[in-house]
Formats: sequence, C-alpha cells, structure tokens
Amino acid sequence: MRFVRFNVVGAIGIIVQLALIWLLADVAGWRADAATAVAVTATVLHNFVWHLRWTWADRAPRGRAVVSALARFALTNGLLSLAGNVAIVFALTDRWHLPAVGANAIAIVVCGVINYAAANVMVFAPASRATVSAVSVADRRQRIHA
Repeated sequence: MRFVRFNVVGAIGIIVQLALIWLLADVAGWRADAATAVAVTATVLHNFVWHLRWTWADRAPRGRAVVSALARFALTNGLLSLAGNVAIVFALTDRWHLPAVGANAIAIVVCGVINYAAANVMVFAPASRATVSAVSVADRRQRIHA
C-alpha cells in the first residue's frame, strides 16, 4: 500500500513539476535546464510534505526531527531528482531536441524507483526496536503517573 501512496504523491508531483516546466520554459522563455531546477526543487518540497503526512504517516518524525527528515529527503530524493532530472533534460533537449515537458517526463520515470527506495530506507525508515521499546516504556510511565 505504501508504494501505491508513494506513486500517487509522485503522480501529483509530476503534474506540479510539468506545470512549472511549462510555465517557466514555454510561457516565460526560461532555458529548459534552469526551469527544471526550479520545478524539481518545488516538487521535492511538495512531495516531502505529502509523504510525511500520508505515505509514511505511521513513521513520520515529529517536532524537530522533521527538519532532519527534510534534510535527508533533500540529500537523497532532492539531489538525485535535481541532478538526474537536469542532466537527463539537458541531454534530451540539447542533443535530441526533445521538448522540455517530454524530456522531463522521461527524467521523472528514470529517477522515480530509486527515489522510493531511498525514501523508504534513508528518510522514513522504521524506528529501531530499541527506540520503539523506549517510547513504549515512556508512554506507560506517563499513563501511570497521569
């Protein structure tokens, strides 16, 4: 079920990314690679919020740990998406003269599966048993003393 949720968020992210590419590259006249960098960055932030609140809600960090999770997400999914998308888009638009939106669609597919694996293992990894046990003990103590 988590992989399905990941893909739903990703599909919405694709719409966000391609819409931004279209606006920046086709409407505003930006270079495809520059438009891609901005669109990917916005999409990474969009996807992180939805993964945090829905895809991995059962594992979502709380409080200040969200900042750490965002940093891990940016360093894994963000850098992979940014570097991968920009490089692929540059190659496809510069060498094969594909339109920016089509080149981005190809880049998204190429980077997607790797992003899921990275997020599942490095960003929203299940808590260790020791952490879960410590939290459970602390919760029981709070209930007893409440």
